[in-house]
Amino acid sequence: MSNEQALKQYDAAKYRTPDGYTSDIAVFTILSEKAEAFKPPVMDLKIMLIQRSMMDSEGRPNMEAGKWALPGGFVDPEESAYQSAQRELREETGVDHIHLEHFGVYDTPGRDPRGWIISNAHYAIVPEHELSHRQARDDASEVELFSVSEVLELDLAFDHAKIIQDAISVIRKKLLETTVAKAFLPEEFTYSELQAVLLTVTNDSAIALDAAFARKIKSLPFIEEAEGKKTTRTSKKPTQLYRFVNMEVNNSIYHAKK
Repeated sequence: MSNEQALKQYDAAKYRTPDGYTSDIAVFTILSEKAEAFKPPVMDLKIMLIQRSMMDSEGRPNMEAGKWALPGGFVDPEESAYQSAQRELREETGVDHIHLEHFGVYDTPGRDPRGWIISNAHYAIVPEHELSHRQARDDASEVELFSVSEVLELDLAFDHAKIIQDAISVIRKKLLETTVAKAFLPEEFTYSELQAVLLTVTNDSAIALDAAFARKIKSLPFIEEAEGKKTTRTSKKPTQLYRFVNMEVNNSIYHAKK
């Protein structure tokens, strides 16, 4: 049977079609608080949210107005969900040219009061300077960074609490199973500076215990000592500096598989 014959027999009325198709974007960064002298930094994993304005960009009452939400919006007919994510992020926050990755589809009936709206969720984790020009635009009245430890206490729009929870899990894996942590470190760093980045997503004893992690870092094949270089920026006693080595790495790189 040809496609033309098959299409003649196809009846779209037999199938439910979505009432809308959207993209949402979870953008993370890690901020470092100013450390005391001779102390390692205290770092915090943050997520960027917008506050939905009372009116949309066309002057109509906005859905879920006043609530905090992930940046996002409807996919235009001529674009993919990924292209929509890039455009909506730029239009609502002014953030552009960052690497996005898709991590989930959210299609549970009832997730949006406007009808059956299917959303593709994307994430990014970038240094804060890539978000430094963020500014609320379009139908966003505010754009802010929130600690992931408190973000789920906010009055969040739609099912964004669920999407954010899933995104945090993705970021946890990204930090623990790749070398993405180097984006939040100086080129040469101490074991405690790397430890501070990883502690934003885990309390695993292999990382949280200073002595254990100080030993562990010496055995990691993708990290090497900066020969002859030490610093007192994280302790009074001169501490060895390390650097990342360019190489392919495996999953669960900071602790042994159980």
